[in-house]
Amino acid sequence: MPLITDPVFYLVAIPAVLLLGISKSGFGAGFGSLAVPMMALAVTVPQAAAILMPVLLVMDLLGMAAFRNNVDRRLLKFLLPFGLLGIVIGALLFKVLDARIVAGIVGAFTLVFLAQRLLFPPRPDSVPPPRWVGALLTAASGFTSFVAHAGGPPINAYVIPLRLSPLVFTGTMAFFFFFINIAKWVPYAWLGLLDLRNMTTSLVLLPFAPIGVWVGVRIAHRIKPKLFYRLIYTGMLLTGIKLLWDAWG
Repeated sequence: MPLITDPVFYLVAIPAVLLLGISKSGFGAGFGSLAVPMMALAVTVPQAAAILMPVLLVMDLLGMAAFRNNVDRRLLKFLLPFGLLGIVIGALLFKVLDARIVAGIVGAFTLVFLAQRLLFPPRPDSVPPPRWVGALLTAASGFTSFVAHAGGPPINAYVIPLRLSPLVFTGTMAFFFFFINIAKWVPYAWLGLLDLRNMTTSLVLLPFAPIGVWVGVRIAHRIKPKLFYRLIYTGMLLTGIKLLWDAWG
């Protein structure tokens, strides 16, 4: 059958899709990068990334519809070209790079950023990161998003210090990752990852996408900014640990 039938796969894939949906709503944004590592317990990283492509498309559309009035368009216009550059780099290096190396780099960067934020918290009058730092981090986000759908931690390192409101943060990230994920389809097809088995399996997981987004949207509209960012930090901590574990495992 053109479908994954292993029950173990669905035991890890369904929670991963729900977690990804919740992260797409902005609530627990740091948790989304755990989806591919979780699914990689049952399939390879490239296959997990390919299976999630249609799921991500549905989630992105739902996220944009929910937060269409909460977007920092000026910031989005700055971020997109560098994110797309990261996609191009990821596509060219995809078959050369070991997925574990990428996981280790993303995991280490995530934990270093988190430690810096917690040990040396910014003051209310602190200056946001310079734009050249934002350009590098956004390109890194596009790259890691292409390789393992783990674009959240690098771009969070730039956007979180901008101190956007939770709704504007969520809306801007929803639109950013919609364009980033749309840009992946052609190179994923070029690399032969969008085969019938992966796409059929994705259709089985698709009903769980709106459930995760709905849960997250409900919470995101009610959560206080301080708690919102604490949950993002928690998600980033778990993501960093899991990615480093995958790199050294």
